[in-house]
Amino acid sequence: SDHMENIYGYLMKYTNLVTGWQYRFFVLNNDAGLLEYFVNEQSRHLKPRGTLQLAGAVISPSDEDSHTFTVNAASGEQYKLRATDAKERQHWVSRLQICAQHHTEAIGKNNPPLKSRSFSLASQGSASSPGVQRRPSQSAVSFFSVGHHRLPSGKRVPSMQPDHLIDVREMMSQAEGQQRDLIRSIECLPASGHLTSLDQDLLMLKATSMATMNCLNDCFHILQLQHASQQKGSLPAGTTISWLEPKASLANHFKNGAAQNFPAEINKPASVREEQSIAEPCQLTREPEEINPDEEVEDICDDKEDDLGAVEEQRSVILHLLSQLKLGMDLTRVVLPTFILEKRSLLEMYADFMSHPDLFIAITNGTTPEERMIRFVEYYLTSFHEGRKGAIAKKPYNPIIGETFHCSWRIPKSEVATNAGSNSSAHSPSEQVILSKEVEGQTELDYYTVKFVAEQVSHHPPVSGFYAECVERKMCVNAHVWTKSKFLGMSIGVTMVGEGLLSLLEHGEEYTFSLPCAYARSILTVPWVELGGKVNINCVKTGYSASINFHTKPFYGGKLHRVTGEVKQNATNTVVCRVQGEWNSVLEFTYSNGETKYVDLTKLPVTRKRARPLEKQGPFESRRLWQHVTESLRDGDIDKATEHKRALEERQRNEERLRAETETPWCTKYFLKEGDGWVYHKPLWKTASAVQTQQMDIN
Repeated sequence: SDHMENIYGYLMKYTNLVTGWQYRFFVLNNDAGLLEYFVNEQSRHLKPRGTLQLAGAVISPSDEDSHTFTVNAASGEQYKLRATDAKERQHWVSRLQICAQHHTEAIGKNNPPLKSRSFSLASQGSASSPGVQRRPSQSAVSFFSVGHHRLPSGKRVPSMQPDHLIDVREMMSQAEGQQRDLIRSIECLPASGHLTSLDQDLLMLKATSMATMNCLNDCFHILQLQHASQQKGSLPAGTTISWLEPKASLANHFKNGAAQNFPAEINKPASVREEQSIAEPCQLTREPEEINPDEEVEDICDDKEDDLGAVEEQRSVILHLLSQLKLGMDLTRVVLPTFILEKRSLLEMYADFMSHPDLFIAITNGTTPEERMIRFVEYYLTSFHEGRKGAIAKKPYNPIIGETFHCSWRIPKSEVATNAGSNSSAHSPSEQVILSKEVEGQTELDYYTVKFVAEQVSHHPPVSGFYAECVERKMCVNAHVWTKSKFLGMSIGVTMVGEGLLSLLEHGEEYTFSLPCAYARSILTVPWVELGGKVNINCVKTGYSASINFHTKPFYGGKLHRVTGEVKQNATNTVVCRVQGEWNSVLEFTYSNGETKYVDLTKLPVTRKRARPLEKQGPFESRRLWQHVTESLRDGDIDKATEHKRALEERQRNEERLRAETETPWCTKYFLKEGDGWVYHKPLWKTASAVQTQQMDIN
């Protein structure tokens, strides 16, 4: 391959707390599958100071900054390295990953194959099955000493034949049985006293023993891949050896890791049976529904997530979860325990980012392109604080495909005028007379209305589309987001892949923007949310752009939630505004004229959204769809919440399986696929142009 060339150069290597980071000269030897380093380039002809085998290694960019990455060898040794910039890091990471993949696949191609019979440890039968029965003479000590006997010098190690692998498989089955006995013994300990089942050391022992068995299963899985590659001649192009997914649904583990048995179908609550029996969504009406804002009422829900609650009580479940995850594992298909969930859907979380609609409407009131770009940046940076419900990092519900969420906001025009400054009203006196109609003692359209709709348009990959508009101010925003989550050790990273488009029809301007990554940190103690990454906002027509950096906390020192940014005029490369501060606290805006403005996000007024009551919502609207899960979480009944959640997920899987069997494509309700993105079926820029065309025809 063209990408398999040897590369070399200087990188910084983290040694220890005393010596810290040191420059070292690194060489990637693709032929040998080795990463070597020397003190400097001049000592390259000498013996390397260190060497890592890349076969089976995991190379991961760090979430600390854009320069650092780690190389985790199969032996357990780790190099923590830092490049000079993000581009150089990507160059090293991609070359190392290609080399590691190549040599990992070579293991499968070059080693002796197994017999045609396939062995799997992913699911074992009962203790009475032959694969789980133990030899009385074999103890744990004798098992774990397998493979440590020295061979006489000069004798070749015989290649392992299938019969030997059968013995190894049986030994592994015995080890799994011993590990289950260990777990059972720990869980049988009393809940209080000198040694309890919640002892931190014992919980860690449970987690590490589970991780050990999973690693052994992964090794056996690689041997199966060897067998498959020998049968086919070689692995298909681009194939990588992936780690095994968790062996069981993690949501099944409660109360110190024990499996919870749920009642039979006939004993399930009526609400669960209803969730499982709702018809196939595509068989329901998929025609877009016009939501009447007059049916919506002001939201009274205020589910702040400031209490650890069940998270503190279910520490052993979190340890069990971590024991089943691998560094860099995609969490899209991993079933997470219910007690870490927020009481809202991801679709509603996107709506909560619009909790300052007065600032949103004020964007179009800017008198110049420069002012409008700066106002958009101000609105953008104030949206994330209210989007997070409380200080504790919890996860919103994964939306079901076809799920929708509708809401709106009403903003008195006087408030927008105060916040927007000059040019607060775009209506002429004649228009104001036409729009003034008395309704319930109040002048209609004394307020602006911002409507919002979101839909889960895809399940794999999980993609959401959302759209908001203010017809009176002739502005709308359309976005699609693919949430990619990965396990990063003691944190979880979520990349928001996608793009948003803000349209100011009054000015003929379009602003494209992206979203930062989110990280759930300290998942074993008190989890908290951090944003990271670079975001760009651009308006092609005006030539103004903004670059915003969400800074993750450095390994040592540094502030939390720091954000910096600047707004530029691209033609002259002139910075017209700089911003710094914290995205959840105080932001400081410094303008080109020397003025400074401070925005305290904790004191900004929040406009409550308006939504239809549950009885008026459709069966696939978020709050009605998840109502039983939400009610159970509010009541603190985790088991019941899990039962309702599982019913929804099982129904989704059954529907997906049925569509695959009948080759029936999924039909969305409000969003249409356009290229790589999703666009609202009736965006304001289309309806406005249609009205203009109609008026021209009349004239």
